[in-house]
Order: sequence, then structure tokens, then C-alpha cells
Amino acid sequence: MRVILVTGADGFIGTRLCSELQKRGCSVRGTLWQPASLPDGCESVVIDDISRATDWSAALQGVDTIIHLAARVHVMDDNTVNPLEEFRKVNVAGTERLAKQAAAAGVRRMVFMSSVKVNGEGRQEPHTEADPPDPEDAYGVSKQEAEDMLRRVAKETGLEVVIIRSPLVYGPGVKANFLKLLTTVWRGFPLPFGDILNHRSFIGLGNLVDAIIACTTHPKAAWNTYLVSDGEDVSTPELVRRIAVSLGRQARLFPFPSSILRIVGKLTGKSDAVNRLLGSLTVDISKIRRELGWKPPFTMAKGLAETAEWFRNITIKKF
Repeated sequence: MRVILVTGADGFIGTRLCSELQKRGCSVRGTLWQPASLPDGCESVVIDDISRATDWSAALQGVDTIIHLAARVHVMDDNTVNPLEEFRKVNVAGTERLAKQAAAAGVRRMVFMSSVKVNGEGRQEPHTEADPPDPEDAYGVSKQEAEDMLRRVAKETGLEVVIIRSPLVYGPGVKANFLKLLTTVWRGFPLPFGDILNHRSFIGLGNLVDAIIACTTHPKAAWNTYLVSDGEDVSTPELVRRIAVSLGRQARLFPFPSSILRIVGKLTGKSDAVNRLLGSLTVDISKIRRELGWKPPFTMAKGLAETAEWFRNITIKKF
């Protein structure tokens, strides 16, 4: 039985991934920031801090494959003096430490969870794996640097590195802006996105987990980079309508000038969030389809329905 190490195993993606790996007959070991519960049958190892000094030896014993999810993620309103250096400590130096110790321990493959932010913040045409990297924030830069470092380690050691770049992930347990959007639609607040004509890629949690697992086993995945998504690109108003249908609510959309929304974003310090709602960001997933034969097993409608059911349950428990 293959032993798979999942870092960040108690997170949004990690919890679902560990459960699915077990269903598929894998032995799963998960690393955590602090003691926490994992799906039944998963072994856990607490890693207090991820840095260039982390000792991964206890977690790596007998491991065949690593899925590296743990990271310092994009932080809204980051007040650190040097955000890039803070991201580098975990996302670059910490990942390098893990990769080198993994190679020395005989680990065969490492799947690294990266981000579409390595490609950039969006454009009219879909991003592809062949595009020159164009990260625009500290988080994206750290992920690009981590990718470059892993390719060097792979070349030096033979470790089979696979890189996955994902757009925004939604599903049960989602947080941040997607959760805010769910709440807004649930409460019936009107939204000024009625005439926005953008296109954006998303990926449901079930689809992302399936793609990650495919990358742990497929021989052609080794030393490759893949963009993933649901394969259904939607505009912001269409996303709101689909969320409303899933929640059993009415989508309340009205037209409003995008230029004024951008000004409001600047004045309130929310330019990044506003630009994501107004701009386009799509990815071309033809490479993973062609090389691995992977296709999203779930429609966006299915993923949103699952998300909506979770959201209704947690909302009901609040009252």
C-alpha cells in the first residue's frame, strides 16, 4: 500500500483530500500546524513551523508520495514590514527543505500546490502553462520562486515534481471572499454586477482533489506543470445567478458603472477584490486533459450544490 504524506492535512483542501485518498486505498499521513482531528484512519504528525530549519524526518518515514498543500497563503491587509520575505520563509525556503529531505529519504514523487497567480492576475485570453510567469503580488512571486526551486531540486535529485496551478477553489468549508459572496446572496442583498461581461475560471473542491490524485500516479505527470479548473468559465453575474439557484434564492443584480466600482475599491482599500469581480481570469486545461486524460468529474452545478448544502447547514446552526 502506498504511503502518501499530505502537508496542511487539516485545511480546506487537505481534509477532503485525505478522506478521498483513503477511499482509494492509500495509507495517509498528514502534517498539521497544531494537534487537530483528521479523517478516521489518517496518521498525523505535528509540524510546528515550516521554514528552512524544519525537520521532516518523522513525517517522511516510508513515504512514497508527498502532496504539499501547506503554505503561507495570500493575506488580505497584510501589515508585515516585508510581506515577500514572510512568504518566502514558508513557501520557498520551507518547501525547499521538504523537497531535499524527501529526496534523501527516497520519496518518489512530490505534488506541489501552486496558484494561477504565478501566471498573473488575469487577461482576456486564457492562461496556459507555456506563458511566461507574471505574478503581481508577494504571494504569487513566492509561488513562482518555489516552482523554480523545485525544478532545480528535481533536476539535481531525480525527485518527480508535479506542479498544479489552481484558480479560486470553492466547496464545503470555503472561506474569504467566496464565503462573503454566499452570505450576500443568501441574505438577498442587491449586487451591482448586472452588466459585467467578464469570464473567470473556478474549480470545485471535488474536481481539484481528483486532479491532485491523478497527478500522484500518472507516469506522464512527472516533472510537469498543470493548470486546472472546472472547465466552465463564467462571468461574475452568472456566478451569482448559479449560487442563487443552489441556495434557493433570487439573484438580485443591477447594472452599475465599472469605473465607479473601481474608484470605490481604491477609496476603501479593496481594489484587489473589486478587480477580481470585474476582470477576467481564465485558464486553458487542455494540457492535463491531453497528457493525463483527466477531465473534471463534477459539473460546476454539482460543486455549487454541495457548497450550498454545507453553507445552509452552518447558517442554520448559528440560529
